[in-house]
Amino acid sequence: MPDTPATAKLRRIALQHQGLLSAAPFGRGLNGTLRAIEHLGYVQIDTISVVTRAHYHVLHSRVPGYRGAHLDALQARGRIFEYWWHAAAYLPMRDYRFALPKMRAMARGEDRWIRSRDRQLMRRVLERVRADGPLQARDFEAPAGASGGWWAWKPAKQALEQLFMEGELMVAGRRGFQKVYDLAERVLPGDVDTREPALDEIASHLIERTLSSHGFTSLGEIVYLRRSPALREAVRAGLDEAVRAGALTAFSVPGATERLYARPDVLARRAAQAPARARVLSPFDNAVIQRRRVRTLFDFDYQLECYLPDGKRRFGYFCLPLQFRDHFLGRADCKAHRERAQLEIKRLFVEDQTPLRQEPDRLLPALADALTRFARFNGCTSVTLDEVHPAFARVPIRRALAQHIPEEET
Repeated sequence: MPDTPATAKLRRIALQHQGLLSAAPFGRGLNGTLRAIEHLGYVQIDTISVVTRAHYHVLHSRVPGYRGAHLDALQARGRIFEYWWHAAAYLPMRDYRFALPKMRAMARGEDRWIRSRDRQLMRRVLERVRADGPLQARDFEAPAGASGGWWAWKPAKQALEQLFMEGELMVAGRRGFQKVYDLAERVLPGDVDTREPALDEIASHLIERTLSSHGFTSLGEIVYLRRSPALREAVRAGLDEAVRAGALTAFSVPGATERLYARPDVLARRAAQAPARARVLSPFDNAVIQRRRVRTLFDFDYQLECYLPDGKRRFGYFCLPLQFRDHFLGRADCKAHRERAQLEIKRLFVEDQTPLRQEPDRLLPALADALTRFARFNGCTSVTLDEVHPAFARVPIRRALAQHIPEEET
């Protein structure tokens, strides 16, 4: 997309709606964490722990004073729940009813995501949870020396996951990173709406959530990784009707493969300014997870390379996007060595060199601050920086890191 005032405005609209242009867009602490999840619509859960896991990282990027215990507290209080968005995610409890269609489809065997077809085993697992209370998969392991039988870990784990996907069980919390399962009836708050929504309600919900969290969107972005032709058509119909009614404006931008949609007032008002602030984002951040959108809007071709063979990696195993103002500055391949409280930046790539050349006095302190804060978030007290590309940036970035005096977290 050509870099024009109009496209710069779109970038700022996108980042503003994602909560990435101001210091505390959702507030702070526990309440800010809940508001962030409700606004974003979901926070993806990921298992990779090279740095602090994605679901913590996404919230750290938006909520000053965020702590990992906040997710646990919100889950224990019934304000959020775990289920499937386009991937495993934390979702606002107020949106629980929109998970019901997938649960019912799983129970009917219509969904591809099948973990267990052993209905007898599933009944026995469910009865044990009913009798014994919240349990983990390890509670179903065969005793030492036993032959295993139906209580062997793998089949029982599959049964637990199938019951979870069908909605019979919910995740009551986690110990470490391991799920604790309980009956849905014991986890759901009493005031939760459990009416299964009709197809047009689901379409309206997806449109509303995506517009609220991104500012503007396309049909493909709204139904991202949802393979139902009927849902796609319902969303298309909803968008067309909203355009006819004047509730949405449809427009095109160079490089986009689809029409975009936004509320007229979002396009009409002045977009927020992009201050000289830098952030280290998660590869699973809501702002970057749809790679085509990021490539079109920000001219940032991002791919997470940990799933590629080593020889095919260009940037490193776990490169994290670096945001500065309303651009993606580049990426950094990071690893947290928690045993020695050190954040290792194996390689840092400055791909948009404009701010490095035009405003180094603003960029370098902002980048040093972002990297230092990210280190502390990972429980690290020091940062090491190895390779920098381009090479001329290595000395000024290292100097900025050495000179940076971090402020206390608030």
